[in-house]
Order: sequence, then C-alpha cells, then structure tokens
Amino acid sequence: MRRVGLGYDIHRLATGRRLVLGGVDIPFEKGLTGHSDADVLVHAIMDALLGAAGLFDIGHYFSPSDSRWAGISSLVLLEKVKGMVCGERFFRIENIDSVIVAENPRLSPYIDQMRKNLSEVLKIPCSSIMVKATTNEGLGPEGLGEGISAHAVVLLESAVASPKRTTDRKSTRLNSSHTIQ
Repeated sequence: MRRVGLGYDIHRLATGRRLVLGGVDIPFEKGLTGHSDADVLVHAIMDALLGAAGLFDIGHYFSPSDSRWAGISSLVLLEKVKGMVCGERFFRIENIDSVIVAENPRLSPYIDQMRKNLSEVLKIPCSSIMVKATTNEGLGPEGLGEGISAHAVVLLESAVASPKRTTDRKSTRLNSSHTIQ
C-alpha cells in the first residue's frame, strides 16, 4: 500500500533569531520566529510524513505550549516523527520532494547539506530526497521578505507485506442459476 502526504509551513522573519533550514544554519540578518528552531522545511516534511501515515499534524504531537520543545532542533523532532511513521505505523519512506519559498537569502549553496541532514536523520538515500528553493517574485509575505515557507510531498510504502490475494476460481464461478458455488 502506498500513501501520499502533503505538508506546508510558514514562519515570520525577525531580527535576533537564527535562520535554520533543513538543519543548516544559514548566515542572514534575520531568522524565523517559532517555539522550536522554526525550521519550515523540516516542519513541512514532518507534516507530510504524519499526514501520509494517517496521523495528526505536528502541533498535535509537539505543542508550542509545551516547554520541552522550546528551542529544540527540528531534526530531533523529525527523528521522533520517523519513529512514529516507520516504527509504529510500519511505513517506509520512498521519497520526499520539497520546495522552500524565500526571496532572500539565496539558498542554492545550502541545498546539498540540507539533503544530507535529512538523509542522515531519516536513514534514506539523498537520491530519495529533493529540496528546491524559489522566490515568490515579490508577492506575498515571502516575496516581501516578511517570512519563509516550505511545501513538501512524501510517498510512503507499507513496510509490512500485504497478504497475497488468492482466489479459487471454481468457488467464485456462477452456475446456471447465478449463485456462487
């Protein structure tokens, strides 16, 4: 059985905060506001994983009102989500496709490290993880430099073999009176 999940996150940019995307500290005069490190890429991926597995969103499991998650690395939370999805729900992550929307800074120099970080936490090859970056062409909060967002799509495959479907053709044929034998 295959399942698809979609995730999205957006956070405001503010001075005095680190900018962390995909677990990479990116030099920039502003960072993202949030209860954890506010890594929108990892948050979008977590929501996609949870959704594909039929679980609630990240706020349900890692409430912003819970002091345990204050300032925590989103990669630590991603590892917990992986355990829920792959350990408890018996799914295997087939692939992840994601995009970060930010007018600034330029993110292409950091994409490979983001993919590597995600690969290490999720224990899947980098070739199964795509991270892209784009601008919003000056439109919306991302385009105005007020925030950064991320979108992610995940494909999960059941790690539990589904039972083989066997059909005895003789037992399902219709006889002349149209009843199943």
